[in-house]
Amino acid sequence: MTLAQLTLALAKGRTAKESIRLLEKANIVFPDFDSKSRKLVFYSEDRAIKMIYVKAVDVTTYVEQGAADIGIVGRDNILEADADIYELLDLELGKCRFVVASLKDIPLSRGATLKVASKYPKVAEKHFARRGIAVETIKLNGSVELAPIIEMADCIVDIVETGSTIRENGLTILDEVEHISTRLVVNKASFATKTAQIQSFIERLKATLEGAQ
Repeated sequence: MTLAQLTLALAKGRTAKESIRLLEKANIVFPDFDSKSRKLVFYSEDRAIKMIYVKAVDVTTYVEQGAADIGIVGRDNILEADADIYELLDLELGKCRFVVASLKDIPLSRGATLKVASKYPKVAEKHFARRGIAVETIKLNGSVELAPIIEMADCIVDIVETGSTIRENGLTILDEVEHISTRLVVNKASFATKTAQIQSFIERLKATLEGAQ
């Protein structure tokens, strides 16, 4: 019996090359893949996997809607999307963290009210809600660090790897929200109907990660 083809949604961006490298180490090779190409669909050597190359913010949508069976994307996008999907494997790529940063030492205690700028307003709202802090979020798509400098917001919630951009703009990290990295996500229906293929895919990646340690 021929197994059904798996569709993988791979996030464009900073971890794409590392993700492709990990797949290749697991002998999952897409010979025609080129990150600079305008092509959006690629096939593995054995044609068992069709890969769609999409914006990171869209990966969870493709997976949740069933257009892709599995996806590789940063946990930052998973948390912000809050999609109804399975998150099954930490690929340990692109490790960084969500932090709260500001120009000044603002109160982060229960009952406070803050204006927060972020590319990830849902993540920010949930974080402060857990602490009993009321927030007004401002959605920004870039240069988030500017918001406190021009007094548009009291603080920001953003991703940092080394923290150098935060420091260079005079901001200080006040709180840590969560550690994030690249994860494997799975459509719930696909996990039921393509269990063998998906589990095999996961086991190959697990073995590769364990072999690299």
